[in-house]
Amino acid sequence: MKALSTRTTVVSTVVLLAALFGGVYAPTAQASKSNSCGTYQVLGKSGSTRFDGTVPAPSGTFHVQGTYTQFDVRSSDFAIFNYAFTGAANALDITGGHFTPVYASKIPDHRGLTLTSGVELKVSDGDLLLSRIGTGGLSMKIQAKDCAQGGIFQMEVARGDNARTRIVHRLAGTDTAAASTTFYFDNANFRAKLGQFLGADCQNAQSGPPSTYCVRVTPRVNIGNGLSGKFVVRDSAQVATRIPQASCGPDFTNTLGLSETKDHCGGMSIWDVASGGRLGMVTGADATEVANPPTACVTNCLAENQVHGRLAVLGFPFPVAAGSRLAPRASNDGLAAPLTPPFTG
Repeated sequence: MKALSTRTTVVSTVVLLAALFGGVYAPTAQASKSNSCGTYQVLGKSGSTRFDGTVPAPSGTFHVQGTYTQFDVRSSDFAIFNYAFTGAANALDITGGHFTPVYASKIPDHRGLTLTSGVELKVSDGDLLLSRIGTGGLSMKIQAKDCAQGGIFQMEVARGDNARTRIVHRLAGTDTAAASTTFYFDNANFRAKLGQFLGADCQNAQSGPPSTYCVRVTPRVNIGNGLSGKFVVRDSAQVATRIPQASCGPDFTNTLGLSETKDHCGGMSIWDVASGGRLGMVTGADATEVANPPTACVTNCLAENQVHGRLAVLGFPFPVAAGSRLAPRASNDGLAAPLTPPFTG
């Protein structure tokens, strides 16, 4: 999965390569908390004073409040509800100053297992780690950053039987005509450059050669809304498989047969996550960066973004054309599909 990260803007010599190969290059993925990140308040603890310890698990759900992001957590399974950007002013803001809902829910199916321990909590300024263990070797971790954009959220799950966990994402809003309703869309900027090699180390747009900093463009599904031309999000997975939903995307996405957009609904996605795998979100420039897929890693995975402005960032059209928005919004297809086999790598 893409690492948790934040961004600042720098001037780089790769601008020349951007002109040659048609890419726009990402700024370095390092940002100080003073200009992009805030402070979390959760379970009676504040990141401003820091806390590292165990607190009793409340019944029902509890709220995580940050300066720039907020969400609710259900204690029994660490499902996430009502994830949103607050719209607080920031130089790296992607909301246009609007309160911006993103996900209505991110719900894991633990198939009878339950979290039972106290909540291990680490909160320091805008950094948050929540973890809890339970029956059958179940464990869940939630990592978050209270920042205006970047890789700012991920959920990690593990089970004693090493089986996968199905997690369902549902986007915020139900009125597709409302500007605040979030939706999955096929990014036309990526579609226009399919097959090209972009990045600071590319020598040729047709042949690359491929490397860490020369990556071939593939289809990209992003999340957008009608509120802000800077708001863009992407589901970000490590050792997780998206489950196709056959009744969704019956138009150009199916005829192209491309896995990123084929059978993908407009307001939900279904994922089978390996034990030790991760499912998160990246926002802003990170969400439209042309990067290689994450490595298949379930233990001791690196958590630093080291691209240093060397990858292409293609952005997205705004407003998003109706023909690029995936549809229908939801489907029961895929919810009962056989669970993906355990990861054995």
